[in-house]
Amino acid sequence: MSTNIFSVVEARCRHDAPLLYTEDGTTISYGDMLALTARYANLLASLGVVKGDRVAAQVEKSPEALFLYLAVIRMGAIYLPMNTAYQLPEMEYFFKDAQPTVFVHDPANATAKQELAMACGIPHCLTLDGAGLGSLSDQCRAQSASFATVDTSNGEVAAILYTSGTTGRPKGVMISHENLLANGEALVKLWGFTGADIQLHALPLFHAHGLFLSTHCALLSGSSMIFLKKFVAAKVVEMLPRATVMMGVPTFYTRLLDTPQFDLVACHNVRLFVSGSAPLLPETALYMQQRTGHTVLERYGMTESLVITSNPLHGERRIGSVGLPIEGTELRLADEAVNDNRPLPAGTVGAIQIRGPAIMKGYWRNPEKTAEELTSDGWFKTGDLGVLSEDGYLTIVGRSKDLIISGGYNIYPKEVESILNAIPGVVESAVVGVAHRDFGEAVTAVLVCSEPVPSADDIMASLKGQLANYKLPKKIFFVAEFPRNAMGKVLKNELRAIYGKV
Repeated sequence: MSTNIFSVVEARCRHDAPLLYTEDGTTISYGDMLALTARYANLLASLGVVKGDRVAAQVEKSPEALFLYLAVIRMGAIYLPMNTAYQLPEMEYFFKDAQPTVFVHDPANATAKQELAMACGIPHCLTLDGAGLGSLSDQCRAQSASFATVDTSNGEVAAILYTSGTTGRPKGVMISHENLLANGEALVKLWGFTGADIQLHALPLFHAHGLFLSTHCALLSGSSMIFLKKFVAAKVVEMLPRATVMMGVPTFYTRLLDTPQFDLVACHNVRLFVSGSAPLLPETALYMQQRTGHTVLERYGMTESLVITSNPLHGERRIGSVGLPIEGTELRLADEAVNDNRPLPAGTVGAIQIRGPAIMKGYWRNPEKTAEELTSDGWFKTGDLGVLSEDGYLTIVGRSKDLIISGGYNIYPKEVESILNAIPGVVESAVVGVAHRDFGEAVTAVLVCSEPVPSADDIMASLKGQLANYKLPKKIFFVAEFPRNAMGKVLKNELRAIYGKV
């Protein structure tokens, strides 16, 4: 039996039911989606794309961008979404590692992108802008609106999402159709989605949160989405009275709370607010309660496993906790330094380990790293530290890796540090995340420099064009030396404590 998640959507949907409501007032039905994904799939097939081939996309959010993703998985190929903020040096690594057959990109800076793609051996490039226009749309018009969805089985990969490692070398997380279907079905049930729901979708489509979690809850339940190109607080408040559900990152909620019109009236039709991708500060959750009467449902997940735990739809939504393991997912805490598979009792801080049907197939072409992330008895090591209550609620207390989550995006300090260290005058750098009301965490760089010490403006000028904007430091500090332990390791916890107060 096929496990292609698109087959499930195709079998369940009503062709005349609305799927997307756009900002300009257009309604796009499930039938429209089926026709356009067929045209895209036929076009990609005419370019030689077959099951297992990679299709890379760096495009602005639009209905057509969503349908491109669905077309790729419909034909059994592998979708590779790329953050629209990535610069050419970052893209080059993904191209060489994933070796896509087709690259779909925004027309802006098209020549440089196509030259890079050609140099990396990508045979075909297509364009798609934020209005849904470009050579992809032009060439698909001649294609048939009928396409036989390709069967997939045995853990075949639907998408590869790159996530940075502590060494700075990104890893391609292979997400299978079974992963997507298992997690999507569990969330539809857990969060009570029905065909009557209208979800306000303001998340980007290059991230698992917006591409998988939000869209799959709609697609698998036959519900609709108000599809915003990006998050703008005023626009969200304007559209919110039509919605029943909203998913977001903590930054969304802090910015909504800064908007006077965000109140009980604006939220009168909403049954559920969900927050994820970064820690939701307790003060933000409490303020949401006061302003809207809603307790935000906080959940916990990661690219390698999608959603792991969630506070319940019905029952206690415990502020400060990320809730209970979702259906099908097992979770335990262990002292990995002593024994990587001995569970710790409730109330004890330990490394969070999981297993279940939504955990990735592995890292793309990196079996050694995949094996490193598994315990001796086959559980996946999340890299996060947590504590379980007696009744099973999980609270995240830290990360065993120095991951920074800013605005819902993952940033590993090593990647930023390697570029900082190459700047003339920089002797050594340490990059940490410090608490930030709007972004959750702010990237902060602390530098030891030689004379003449470069200015912060010079440092930022060197970084721009090499790093996506969300990875750039919000603040830069200069010091004579770093605090270190007896082994000479920089004490980043001290840097976080010092510069988190500045």
